[in-house]
Amino acid sequence: MKTFVRLLAFVKPFWKGVLLSIFTSAATVGSSIGLLGTSAYLISFAALQPSIAYLQMAIVGVRFFGLARGLFRYLERLSSHSVNFRLLARLRVWFYCELEPLAPARLMNYRGGDLLQRAVGDIEVLENFYIRVIAPPLAALLVTLGAGWLMTGWHPELASVLAGGLLLGGIAVPWLAHRISQAPGRGLAAARAQMSATYIESLQGLADLLAYGQESALRDRMSQSESRLAAVQMRLAWSGGVGNALGQLVGNLTLVAILLVAIPLVRAGQLDGVLLAVVSLVTLASFEAVAPLPQAAQMLEASLESARRLFELVDAQPAVLEPASPLPPPAGSELRVSNLTHRYTAAQPPALQGLDLDLPPGCKVALVGHSGAGKSTLLALLMRFWDAPAGVIILDNQDIRDYRSEDARRVFAFVPQSTYLFTSTLRQNLHLARPDAPDQDIHAVLEQAGLRDWLEQLPNGLDTWLGERGQQLSGGECQRLAVARALLQDAPVVLLDEPTAHLDAITEQELIETLHRVLAGKTVLWASHSLTGMQWMDEIVVLESGRAVERGTHAQLIKKGGLYATMYRNQHDELIADL
Repeated sequence: MKTFVRLLAFVKPFWKGVLLSIFTSAATVGSSIGLLGTSAYLISFAALQPSIAYLQMAIVGVRFFGLARGLFRYLERLSSHSVNFRLLARLRVWFYCELEPLAPARLMNYRGGDLLQRAVGDIEVLENFYIRVIAPPLAALLVTLGAGWLMTGWHPELASVLAGGLLLGGIAVPWLAHRISQAPGRGLAAARAQMSATYIESLQGLADLLAYGQESALRDRMSQSESRLAAVQMRLAWSGGVGNALGQLVGNLTLVAILLVAIPLVRAGQLDGVLLAVVSLVTLASFEAVAPLPQAAQMLEASLESARRLFELVDAQPAVLEPASPLPPPAGSELRVSNLTHRYTAAQPPALQGLDLDLPPGCKVALVGHSGAGKSTLLALLMRFWDAPAGVIILDNQDIRDYRSEDARRVFAFVPQSTYLFTSTLRQNLHLARPDAPDQDIHAVLEQAGLRDWLEQLPNGLDTWLGERGQQLSGGECQRLAVARALLQDAPVVLLDEPTAHLDAITEQELIETLHRVLAGKTVLWASHSLTGMQWMDEIVVLESGRAVERGTHAQLIKKGGLYATMYRNQHDELIADL
């Protein structure tokens, strides 16, 4: 019930359109009742061969209701779909806005296909909720009241029989359809999410699957996902067929009951014989209002389950909480880390333990250590992807948690280990850093990043399409584009997370020389397991199991002969061996 009420809250801004949709739907069915009723009266009365003057009213009624039915149907479809599309647009914007504060911390445990299914598929399922679940019962109620009032004018017993049949077809049959479809309705969203996740992961990892000869295993997984979804859809189709059949049965039985009551009334002279066909066709036409209700009951559970999946995600507590009264954006970039400790889950060991670090403006500090030492964790905390439970990050002499995350992140330009390039043009990918950047600034940062010759070879310059995730580019070109994007942002602090990972030695050396040249004057925090270029750093912090075990310059740490010197010697020996 709580989920149902929360879904109804989205309708509030569009209540006028919803009411219009309900009334036009009821008017459509009412016009059908009027059309069949007047047609039956016209045919029955014409059989008595009266003067044409007595038939004029019925003739006009047939024309009026025939035209009105088409007009009201058009208005009903126009209003209902207009409201529905605007509701879906609002739902998508709402879901993204609620999802954004959860990224990336709270979304790490969800499969990409599952998230996509929630953002696209589950919201699309809710289209049925607003068009086929809410409006039809209310329209059916209006039609039931109208048809009952009409029948009462002829005879109260007829009204009682019709009302009973409509209530049976509009309440009992939908309730039974809902009970039958409850289990498969709940499983539909999960089955679709499973299939979507399987397809997306299979497509993303297709090259690896082909390389290891796992095509048959891939086909089996996809076939299993499709079979589960098909089984759920089959059960829903079966329950829908049962609901429709029962609805037709109730309508026909109600017609029989109406005739059993009406015929004695005609014989007793309490009902004009001409009206016998009228009440019969009015009865059949009235059931047009309750005919969609079994399907509405069937779709109710699927809609509620999709809504539960959406609410389950957005109701999660964000890992980063925004301050109730945020400070103005930081004016400076002085950065200090004090006794910082962080763990991702209670069951895992700390990723950082009591780390202290000072980064005055213009300082260049390197974080080095083996994989899992805590280098990327510190960068993630600075970017406020997580908030550390212990310790503090001071930005411009204030706790970073006292700023809005958006304001704090503007201080940093982030170059990740794996650069994500959107399936778009080169210009649009660089505009991510500064949407209003003119072309001359873009050309300048590309030249600074060593990409001028590469740009000149592109067929359409800045408007060149980079393809799916930039797969047409080499690893070095992707990383240089990431550097260009960071330069275009022109933030005072640059965070580099393994920017030379997966690059060959020559490309790595060229990129490091480029970074050393273009980042002069900026504060740099460089996380790397590679020790190439460390001689340019003002300070090197060696991390092991989240702790700072050594500090100093490159020369000092080599002379000390500790962990850093061992790492440097091992990497140097590997390089010599490769040569």
